[in-house]
Amino acid sequence: MKILSETIALEKLHELKTAFAETITTGYGHRAKNCLTCETQGACCLDAHFVNVHITRLEAAAIESVMTGWTEERRHVVQKRIEHAIAVYELDADGETFSKTYACPLFEKGIGCLVHKRGKPLACIAHGCYENKEDLPPEDLLIEQEGLVEKLNELTYQKPATWLPLPIAVRLSGLLHFSTEDGDRDQHSEKNDVIPDRKIAPGYRLNKDPEEQ
Repeated sequence: MKILSETIALEKLHELKTAFAETITTGYGHRAKNCLTCETQGACCLDAHFVNVHITRLEAAAIESVMTGWTEERRHVVQKRIEHAIAVYELDADGETFSKTYACPLFEKGIGCLVHKRGKPLACIAHGCYENKEDLPPEDLLIEQEGLVEKLNELTYQKPATWLPLPIAVRLSGLLHFSTEDGDRDQHSEKNDVIPDRKIAPGYRLNKDPEEQ
């Protein structure tokens, strides 16, 4: 099995997500409500009874990569939101993680998704507000992309992909980033070794957000 560096894997992940976003936009997005004109912008992302997006270690690394380009003040604010979400909604890496929901800490009112361009999760790309159920993208499209992301994770980290609640995954990625000065992020905590059962849970679809600003 060919091993990928995390840098190369992140680029491949970006290419995969860009192509997937194009498929959703051209094939289905025109049937969905325009998020920019939505009267309740961000309601999907901030609905603590709805959001249960899970991501892999590589996707968390992509989000962490975006965050490192922010100002120290913005990073601090978002990191506090991540910790708040973990504490308030009792998120962790163990057990039935898909049964817990949370308000996304990466959505900011007036801006939208803070990681829209290079860190947006697959489930968020697939989501849209549709009037008719038959207009939604087939779930098989998302499942196929998730399989490809799992393969990228395995090629990069040499172990099966772990799907964790976004706040947990991003926090673990941040801890790895700041604890390995030589740039080798293959060492990780025991929690990140936990591999929960893979499930498709209701409410995994999220809103397509405005462009990152």
